[in-house]
This record gives sequence, C-alpha cells and structure tokens, in this order.
Amino acid sequence: MKNLSLILNAFLAIAVIVLFVLVLGNKTTAVNKQVISGKDPVGFDKLPIAYINIDSLLLNYSFAKEANESLIKKQEDSRLTINTQARQLQAEMAEFQRKLENNAFLSRERAEQEQLRLQKKQQALQELDGKLSQQLMQVQQKMSEGLRDTINAFMKDYNKDNKYEMIISNTSSDNILYAAKGYDITAEITKLLNDRCDKK
Repeated sequence: MKNLSLILNAFLAIAVIVLFVLVLGNKTTAVNKQVISGKDPVGFDKLPIAYINIDSLLLNYSFAKEANESLIKKQEDSRLTINTQARQLQAEMAEFQRKLENNAFLSRERAEQEQLRLQKKQQALQELDGKLSQQLMQVQQKMSEGLRDTINAFMKDYNKDNKYEMIISNTSSDNILYAAKGYDITAEITKLLNDRCDKK
C-alpha cells in the first residue's frame, strides 16, 4: 500500500512537470514567432525606448546657449580684471627695478619696503585669480545643475502619458553605438524646450 502511494505520487509529479513544460513551451514558441516575425508581443511597433543626443540638444537649446554665453562673459570679465591688474603690477615692478639699478631710493630700508609692497600685491593678485576661478567654477556648476534640472523636469512632463519606459541620454555617441532613426527624439525635445523657453 505504501509502495502504491509512492508510485502514484511519482506519477503525478511527472505528469505535472510534463504539463508545465507543454504549457510554457507553447507560450515561448508563440513569443519567439512574434519576435522573429518582427511583431512585439506587447503590441508595440518598436520598443518603448528613446534617446536624446545631449551635445546636439545643448547646441540648439536657447536656455543652454544663453547660460553658456553668460558664463563666457563672466570668464572674459574675470580675465580682463586679472590682466589689467597684472599689467599694472608688471609696470610697478619694472619701475622698482629701474629705481634700484639707478640708486633712486633714499635708503636701503625704503627699497625693501617697496619690494615687500610689490610682493604683497603680487600675492593678492594670485589670490584674486584663485578666487575668481573658484567663483567661475561654482557658477558653471550651478548653471549645469539648473540646466539638468530643467531638462529632467521637462522630460517627466513630456512622458506623463508613459509613452516611453526609458529615455537615454547620449553624448558624442558614447552610449549608443547604433539605433534606428525612430528612437532619436532630440529634435522634437529641442523644439519643445525652445517653445517653452520662448513663452517665458
């Protein structure tokens, strides 16, 4: 009796495995046939994925162009400030050297005071250069974050109908080696962003 029960359980387990294989085998075959024939089993003509070429977007997005022009102007202003003060310092140092060679200082102490003053001025100029460079880096970082936040917020709004499961950023073809033309939504996103930017 015990052996009969064991045999029946083994037979039932084998039957369940065979049914499981048959059922899953049919579904897999159906999905494979659809994929091979080019039809997505979910009903999409293409995968719900898109990508944006970030380089192209930043070149054509008005907000990004304005931010970049503003940053370039700040860099030029900083460079002008540093160059003007550096020229003044060079002129003063040349004058100091000329006076030193011609013994134009009343005393050695007076010459040392002037040399110390010029050294302090040179150090202050170096500190100003470092400070302005730091400020430019902070401005650039803030602009980059603002730009990224603007684009990310727009993308959430753009995809509120869940048309895409994933939108990938691509920079200089780093991430995507090849994609069909229909997956590139850069031009559409750039136009929509510029339209929104023009309304503000």
